[in-house]
Amino acid sequence: MIQLHNVSLAYQKDATALNGITLRIEKGEFVFLTGPSGAGKTTLLRLLYGALTPTSGQVLIDGQNVSRMAASQIPILRRGIGVVFQDFKLLPNRTVFENVSITLEVLGWGRADIGKKVMHVLKQMGMEGKINLTPQRLSGGEQQRVALARALVNEPKILVADEPTGNLDDANKNQILNIFKEANVRGTTVVVATHDRRLIDNCHKRLVTLNKGEIVEQMEKEGITGESA
Repeated sequence: MIQLHNVSLAYQKDATALNGITLRIEKGEFVFLTGPSGAGKTTLLRLLYGALTPTSGQVLIDGQNVSRMAASQIPILRRGIGVVFQDFKLLPNRTVFENVSITLEVLGWGRADIGKKVMHVLKQMGMEGKINLTPQRLSGGEQQRVALARALVNEPKILVADEPTGNLDDANKNQILNIFKEANVRGTTVVVATHDRRLIDNCHKRLVTLNKGEIVEQMEKEGITGESA
């Protein structure tokens, strides 16, 4: 599903963000990326959904070489990838319902189908009672659940999340983790970048540790839930 072959990325000549990364993530797998600040976790995630292009090496997503894609092809790639950003990136002047429905609008869904699907996923997140509120009227945990709903509403093949439990209390962390697990059980490949050791230890999934742009350790926690890429 996800393959990186000897991938390096340098923002400047003297600033290497990733160096010689080789990594394979199977279809249906759940993987944590961890490491100190500046280790390259966010950069690696951004490669997966085409926000960055490697300086060298290849990035393959579901058999497609992202490294060689034209800019016009990236939006098509992203239709199969749900992204949860560290700062949520919710539209401040849109309601909860509108923030989630925009994903399906872009995909060309009809209004009736959008309404049914958005309400279904918001109920899963426990947010059906706040569909008409804007993000500034929500708590951090509620904003995170809306961001997750937006990422999952089209049932993506891949879900990537960057520090999804930062600044959340334990109850909200557990809820977010359960949502990830449920998506994974349904067949979504999940890749989560986090500093949160309690989250990692409670989940018992594969762990990839980065430091200074390189993979320094990989630990297998549980078997793969899906078939091979």
